[in-house]
Amino acid sequence: MVVPAPFPPRRLPGLADVPHAIPYQGSKRQLAHAIVPLLPPDTARLLEPFAGSAAVAIAARHLRIGETAEISDVNEPLMRLWQRVLAEPLDLAADYERLWHEQLADPKAYYDAVRTRFNETHEPHCLLYLLARCVKAAVRYNREGGFNQGPDRRRLGARPAAMRARLAATARVLTGCRAYAADYADVLNRAEPADVVYLDPPYQGVSQARDHRYMAGLPREAFVARLRAAVGRGTSFLLSYDGLSRDPASGERSYGEPLPADLGLLHLHLDAGTSSQGTLNGRPARTIESLYLSPALVTRLGGPEAVHASLAGTPASPAR
Repeated sequence: MVVPAPFPPRRLPGLADVPHAIPYQGSKRQLAHAIVPLLPPDTARLLEPFAGSAAVAIAARHLRIGETAEISDVNEPLMRLWQRVLAEPLDLAADYERLWHEQLADPKAYYDAVRTRFNETHEPHCLLYLLARCVKAAVRYNREGGFNQGPDRRRLGARPAAMRARLAATARVLTGCRAYAADYADVLNRAEPADVVYLDPPYQGVSQARDHRYMAGLPREAFVARLRAAVGRGTSFLLSYDGLSRDPASGERSYGEPLPADLGLLHLHLDAGTSSQGTLNGRPARTIESLYLSPALVTRLGGPEAVHASLAGTPASPAR
């Protein structure tokens, strides 16, 4: 596969102090620096239906891009955690602090006990503790949907004071925003013309079979059909989907085939930095991620040239 030169990583000064409440492997925190400049100034709502750590929504609200944001996911326990982050961050921080101190006598045994408790009760503060303690913040689920990732024995998770500050700061940034459990298709269907939907679904390489990183896969054929319908409705959306891992030792490895050209999406390539999964496997590699923009969004941004100029950090040429 011949891949155009990717846009290099960029850092927006305005995101230097952006808060984050939830550690999550695969988070789009770094790519948010490239994604949020592609949100039109007239954005009414940013909808993020594969929420995870909600990195793009947080970055957008931190920069006051758009009027509000809504985050959602089919992972109901995760969304219950997000609801507590938004509604009662200090009470959540207090619950986390209790777990953090109780673990000190035997961190490994305590982690296992909290994991069992969470799988039985889905209590949000237990999930927050597990995310803070699990290996590389890499969530894993068994075939029954139970959280089964082990603890990182080298660390005890964020200290209570640091966690409290993160939760409070994130709640402030997301003031007025909503968090709820929903399927991405429903979110796409109800998007209004002034909204923008940011999609970060499971990639093809982990969607064809059961993968322990996700509670549910994403069959490609059905997903493409949903995208086609959204394009037909004039929905503005951005989509992170697949890419390449550039391993100096073994060459490039593709994560999946490009989406059909007849969707009319603008296909961009972004240098996402060092692969977190490669690091986890002991084989550091550069990740080149695909970013697709819907025709309606490209039009709102002034056309492909304006999009490329935004990613390159240069002004677009005047229209002729």
